[in-house]
Amino acid sequence: MNKIKRIEILTRLRSENPTPTTELNYASPFELLIAVMLSAQATDVSVNKATVKLFAAANTPATILKLGEAKLRAYIKTIGLFNSKAKNIAKTCQILIQQHNSAVPDTREELEALPGVGRKTANVILNTAFGEPTMAVDTHIFRISNRINFAPGKNVLAVEKKLLKVIPDEFMRHAHHWLILHGRYICTARKPRCGACVIEDLCEYRHKTE
Repeated sequence: MNKIKRIEILTRLRSENPTPTTELNYASPFELLIAVMLSAQATDVSVNKATVKLFAAANTPATILKLGEAKLRAYIKTIGLFNSKAKNIAKTCQILIQQHNSAVPDTREELEALPGVGRKTANVILNTAFGEPTMAVDTHIFRISNRINFAPGKNVLAVEKKLLKVIPDEFMRHAHHWLILHGRYICTARKPRCGACVIEDLCEYRHKTE
């Protein structure tokens, strides 16, 4: 795909949704961090149902530690892998208190040093909480990037690097969310809604549907 097409695609997605954001509910960088950690192999809807109760009871590193792992597990037991996630959240809270004055760090290295925080989670925090021009490639972005030939790559890291290279600076702040939301609701995995797609004439997917 050429540069002109990519710019037009991003321009149209921006016109539809000028200020996109995550569908996870949060009120602080710490709440976002916990929500993103919980969202691995889970839907945003299921995470929001759990965190609305959890954050009402505890929404700081200290208060979550005070809960204890058993009570924390009870709040998140409806989410997949809740046992390991509870352990990672507890360890992360300890590190935040001991090493970061209870604040969420704003560098990739420090974020990825937290238990249960990988590159994708770090990118989400950097982009959504701190406004950094990063690209967190999830299954939706990976699929779209390859399907429509926007930034094809054999793995998540390859797609991330390609996206960072081909997306102009003016779009980088929100490109992550535009692509995720487009993949979640329009360019879906099994049956893309091509007839409802604002970039249908620009994408290079060979098997477009009506």
